[in-house]
Amino acid sequence: MPASVEVEKEIKCFHCGDTCESEPILFAEKEFCCEGCKTVFEILNQNDLCTYYSIEQHPGLTLKRPKEASQFDYLNDEEIKNKILDFRNNTLEKVTFRVPQVHCASCVWLLENLYKLAEGVTVSQVNFMRKEAYIAYNPQIIKLSEVVSTMASIGYEPEISLHDVAHAKPKKDRSLLYKIGVAGFAFGNVMLFSFPEYLGLDSIMEGDFHRYFGYWNLLLSLPVFFYSAWGYMQSGFISIRKKQLHLDIPIALGIIALFGRSAYEILSHTGAGYVDSLTGLIFFMLSGKWFQNRTYEQLSFERDYKSYFPIAVTKISVEKEESIPVTQIEEGDIIKIRSGEIIPADSILISDNASIDYSFVSGESRPVQCSAGETIYAGGRQEGAAITLQVTKKVSQSYLTRLWNHESFQKHDDKQLTSLADKLSRWFTPLILIIGIASGIYWGFAEDWGKGINVLTAVLIVACPCALALSSPFTLGSAIRILGKQKFYLKNTLAIESIAKINAMVFDKTGTLTLNQESEVQYYGSELLTAELEAIATATAQSGHPISRLINSYLSKNFKAVNKQQTTISFFSEKTGLGIEAQINGLQIKIGSSNFILNNNESEAGSKTYIAINNEVKGYFLLQAKYRNNLETVIEQLNNNHYHLSLISGDKPTDKDVLQEKFGKEVPLYFNQSPHDKLQYIQKLQQNSKHVMMIGDGLNDAGALKQSDIGVAISDNINNFSPACDAILDGAQFEKLPGLLQYCKTSVNMVKVAFLISLLYNVVGVSIAVQGMLSPLFAAIIMPLSSISVVLFGTISTRIAASRVFSEK
Repeated sequence: MPASVEVEKEIKCFHCGDTCESEPILFAEKEFCCEGCKTVFEILNQNDLCTYYSIEQHPGLTLKRPKEASQFDYLNDEEIKNKILDFRNNTLEKVTFRVPQVHCASCVWLLENLYKLAEGVTVSQVNFMRKEAYIAYNPQIIKLSEVVSTMASIGYEPEISLHDVAHAKPKKDRSLLYKIGVAGFAFGNVMLFSFPEYLGLDSIMEGDFHRYFGYWNLLLSLPVFFYSAWGYMQSGFISIRKKQLHLDIPIALGIIALFGRSAYEILSHTGAGYVDSLTGLIFFMLSGKWFQNRTYEQLSFERDYKSYFPIAVTKISVEKEESIPVTQIEEGDIIKIRSGEIIPADSILISDNASIDYSFVSGESRPVQCSAGETIYAGGRQEGAAITLQVTKKVSQSYLTRLWNHESFQKHDDKQLTSLADKLSRWFTPLILIIGIASGIYWGFAEDWGKGINVLTAVLIVACPCALALSSPFTLGSAIRILGKQKFYLKNTLAIESIAKINAMVFDKTGTLTLNQESEVQYYGSELLTAELEAIATATAQSGHPISRLINSYLSKNFKAVNKQQTTISFFSEKTGLGIEAQINGLQIKIGSSNFILNNNESEAGSKTYIAINNEVKGYFLLQAKYRNNLETVIEQLNNNHYHLSLISGDKPTDKDVLQEKFGKEVPLYFNQSPHDKLQYIQKLQQNSKHVMMIGDGLNDAGALKQSDIGVAISDNINNFSPACDAILDGAQFEKLPGLLQYCKTSVNMVKVAFLISLLYNVVGVSIAVQGMLSPLFAAIIMPLSSISVVLFGTISTRIAASRVFSEK
């Protein structure tokens, strides 16, 4: 009797999946390859985070050489922190880290639960595509070095490059290219070894040559199956474990069926297998995926700030002050920020003091008082007198993008179109599985099981879910780029869908229907002394409101003494919707509406802005508003398109008759409305089943812009960007508004057509496949072609529609 031989069982680490080369470390009835992996499990177990291991088998990263916590102490250096941090104050610091180890849903889940592992971390969000983690924490509870140490202790040490931090670019992930290379190499060689069979050379195929080529083909298929195609199998396996029917499941089953059938035929010497189809299938699928990714990058929705923010900033030079686009800001530039304006880049405060509202960044509504020399972070809003700053960092694309997309400004979007692909996937996968299996069984009994496997595989491959998934993002992504060229800048694709549903439009007046820099201004009242004129000019120069800028421009042009004397601003405050008050060179200045100065609601022809000095009413500036070009035509087109129009303004009803004639007698016009009144009016319309677009200047309409289904801020070369808006329209393009709205509707219709095309493709493809007329290899070639056709349809159709809507007449 032969002696029994003990086969040593290979032990896998519970955390990372690596083979335990020496004696495994036991803990909680689980085996670990090293102390590092055991420590991570302990940390997760103590914090009730072991759900991490249920998302994916062996999701962790090996920690055979863990980092010492002291290695990150350099991050406590103030100079280094200033280079790395996005924002900081006494109770909040924000930082963006690149984490190249992120590779799956488990990584995302664990990093977004970082707050459970490290007390003091308040927010942790992961951008999987960019492999970036955005982390907010309380520096009074936890240090930056401790945050990084915690990340490193669980296997996600961030990549920190102190050299040129501001310009560091993330490394490109080339894994897909490597997989394509392996699949392409194997595909070419398998076809070479299969030539005798293709050509019917029976003399060569007889005997050992047949088996020899078959073994080589099978050997070449192994790295393709276990490396190149592993992503599809991994995704399908995770979906099954989570009891979710993912769109990768039919593809994974098709690959497994081809590999299994091929291995059986080659090893049992009953056939040549389908290794050429298998390797070709994976090569073409990965190539199609690469092409889709490249196309998606061209239509990336995290576009740069040049597209997102058509705002300008006042740059101060030796000769003059000039308004320049934020894209032209350079380190070292001196910029001027008025009351209510957003600070576009990290800067050093030059003025004596500033009052910065960081509510858009930190959620804290109380302004932060800053002194000369302190760092002022991008995203803050100045509350008080105008300040001068020296730029220390160029405008940050991703930071301003996240500011605009901050959760505080997210709306209750109806995601009917974008979720349609998800709804389809719920029945798409089981239906394809049923059709594929039924067809395979039928042909197996009708002819032979080889053909049955081929039919099953062809059905699973040709039923392409990608075309369904890509039709909406590519079509609307292309539309967003085209709208951007028309200087209508949208936050995301959902904005297009929402615009297509709009049936009510609410207009602000000042700065929206009127031109900011072309109104006529005249002063009526008692004669003003030079010191008083200088104080008024200085007060209005601090504000970004259109009326303040008009008055300041009028004074600068008509009174030589203005802006020539030294002024001291002891106090400045701007009351939203009312006016401004300040103490300048010892004079108490109040400038604003009759409500603010006289405490009454009188109305006369023209718009009056009253002046009070030391509580004595001196007179008023009369503003004769000049309306935007072709306003009557725009209103007429909107009325013809059956939009419910209305106007709601904080001004007095001085121009009511003029505006009523422009809008029509049936259109309601409301005046003397506070910001709260505007918000309530929007709510009332929504309660009456209206989908509302609010168009304002972005300065005192934030509440209404946020409440509306779509908030549009008009920009006239001033820094009036508001994170509460969903879109920014260049004031010069106002006359294109009806065409822009029509184009959004057309784009949504193109999405529906793209859905129909992709559905038609699947119906036709599956119909041919179930008849046994489509090989798996050919199915693999036309599968990415279907996705590409949908992408091309979306991009070309939106461009054709744009040429018709925006063509010169």
